[in-house]
Amino acid sequence: MSTFDEEKQNKQLDDIHRQQEEELILSLAESKYHIPYADLYHLEIDNESLRMVSEKEALEMKIAPFKLFGKNIFIALRTPTPEIMENLKEKMLRYNLEPVFYMASEASLKKVWSRYQEISMSQNVQVGGIEISGEVLTETKKKVNHIEDIEKLVTEVLEGNKTHKISHLLEIILAGAIAIKASDIHIEPEKDRSKLRLRLDGILQDINFFGLDIYRLLNSRIKLLSGMKLTSKIAQDGRFSIMESDSEINIRTSLIPGSYGESIVMRILDPKSIRVGFEKLGIEPYLLSIVEEAIKKPNGLILITGPTGSGKTTTLYAFLQKIYSDEIKIITIEDPVEYHLIGVTQTQVNIKRGYTFVEGLRSALRQDPDVIMVGEIRDDDTAGTAVQSSLTGHMVFSTLHTNNAAGVIPRLIDLKVNPKILVSALSLSIAQRLVRILCDNCKIKKELSETENKIVQSIIDGMKLEGKDLAKYNISIDVPFKFFSPVGCNSCNKTGFKGRIGIFEAIKTDEFIEKIILENPSEREIKKVAKNQGTLSMRQDGLVKMFQGVTSYEEVLSVVDLTEE
Repeated sequence: MSTFDEEKQNKQLDDIHRQQEEELILSLAESKYHIPYADLYHLEIDNESLRMVSEKEALEMKIAPFKLFGKNIFIALRTPTPEIMENLKEKMLRYNLEPVFYMASEASLKKVWSRYQEISMSQNVQVGGIEISGEVLTETKKKVNHIEDIEKLVTEVLEGNKTHKISHLLEIILAGAIAIKASDIHIEPEKDRSKLRLRLDGILQDINFFGLDIYRLLNSRIKLLSGMKLTSKIAQDGRFSIMESDSEINIRTSLIPGSYGESIVMRILDPKSIRVGFEKLGIEPYLLSIVEEAIKKPNGLILITGPTGSGKTTTLYAFLQKIYSDEIKIITIEDPVEYHLIGVTQTQVNIKRGYTFVEGLRSALRQDPDVIMVGEIRDDDTAGTAVQSSLTGHMVFSTLHTNNAAGVIPRLIDLKVNPKILVSALSLSIAQRLVRILCDNCKIKKELSETENKIVQSIIDGMKLEGKDLAKYNISIDVPFKFFSPVGCNSCNKTGFKGRIGIFEAIKTDEFIEKIILENPSEREIKKVAKNQGTLSMRQDGLVKMFQGVTSYEEVLSVVDLTEE
C-alpha cells in the first residue's frame, strides 16, 4: 500500500508554482517591459553589489542588485516602473555606476535578499553611508581615551581571527578618531607596509603600521563606501557618512596615487566641532566689538584671509550663527558644503554643471537674500559680483587668499575691482591663524632665550608706540619674560596641547583707509595707516595669548613671523 508524502507533495506544488511564476515573468519581461529576464536561482550573487543598495531600500522597492562588472551594476526588479528605474539611475550615477536592469520573480528576489545577512554582522554598510550602531560607538569610546588606546585596539583586530576583520578595523579607526576629536585620518602605503596616522589639533600623530594586504582591502572598502571607482588608479574624491545616535558625521575622502599605492585621507566633518561660539573664536574684546557691529550691518563686504586649515570656515559659520534669525534669509555657496547649518540655505559648487561661485552668487541674488556667504573669491568675476552685491543691500561674507589683512585691498584691486567702488563696499578685512592651546594640566613656566626676549621686547615697544595699553592685555614688562611651554600628560594625549584657538588681525575700512585705497596702496602703506585703529596685529595678538598662558612661544612662531613689523 502506497503512503502519501505530504512534504514531498507540497514541494512539488511549490516547484510548479515557482515555474509558472518564472514563465509569467519571462513573458512579461519580453512582451510588456522589453527588458531581459533573469532567474537568480541559477546565477552567482556578488556580495559587493549588495553593498550598493541597502537591504531596506531593496525590500521597499522590490529590487535586487546581483552583480558588479566594471562600471555596470546589474539590478533585478519585480515591477520595472519608470519611477523606480529613474530613481536607481540617479542613485547609481552618484557612485559612477551604470545600472543594467533585469526582471525577476519575487522568489528570485528573496534568494538575493537572504544574502544581506552575509555582508557584515557588525554594521550595515552601503555606498555613501556606514552606520556604526550606537552601542558599538559607545563601547569603542569607552575604550578610547588616548591615542595609545586606538593603537591597542587596531593591533587586537589585526592579530585576531575575527570574521569581517576589515569592517571591524575600519569601524575601530573611525570610532577611535571621532572619540579623540581627530580632524583627519591618513592611510599611507610604503614599500613593505602601510602607515595609519591621525591629525590631532593640526599635527599628525603616528598610530600603527600594518601589511599591504590589509591596506589593499581597506582601500577597496573605503572606495566602495565613498562612491569611487574601484579599479581606477587616478586621483579621486568622495564622501560617506556615519550615523552617531541622532547626528550625522560626514567623512570626505581623497585618494591620490603614489609610488607604492594610493594615499588615503579621510577628513572628519563632525557638526559638533564647527559649533564654536562667536565669543569663543579667540578674538580679543575690542576687535570682537568691531566685528559684531560690522556683521550686523544690513550691507557690506567682510573678507577673511588665511591659508588652508586656518579656521576660516569655522569663523564664517560662527558669524552666520551669530546673526541668524527667522527674519532674514541667508544663502551660502560653498565648495563643498562641509557642515549643515539649521535655517540656512546652503548650495554647493558643481563645475561640471556650470554652477561656479560666480554663477551661484548670481543665482543667490535672484532669491532676495539678506546675507550671502561665498566660500572663496578666486577670480575677477566672483570678486566683481561680490562687491556689487554688497552695494545693492546685501551683507556678503567670503574668504580670500592673502598673507594678512593688509593684503586684501591690493588683492581685490589685482582682481580688477574698481578702487572707487571698493571704498564703499569693503567693511572689514580679517586675517587669522590657528595655534594649539596649552594643556592646563601639564603646562610649565618657561624663560625665553636672549634672542626670543629681544623679539618679544620689540613687539612690546611697537605696541607702546601705537599707544596700546599693555595693562589692558595683562602684559607684564618684567624681563626676562616668563611664558609657558608644553609637557604632555594623559589628558592631552601626551602632546602638551588640547584644542586650538585663533589669533587674529583686522583692518576696518575707515576714512583714512578710504583715502589711500584710491591711490592703489601697497600692503606696507595700508599697515602704516591701520596702526591708528587700535586693533592688534597677528603677532601682537599671539604675544597677548602667550602672556595669558593660552599658547606657547613656539606655537605662535610656527604660524606668524614675529620679526616682521
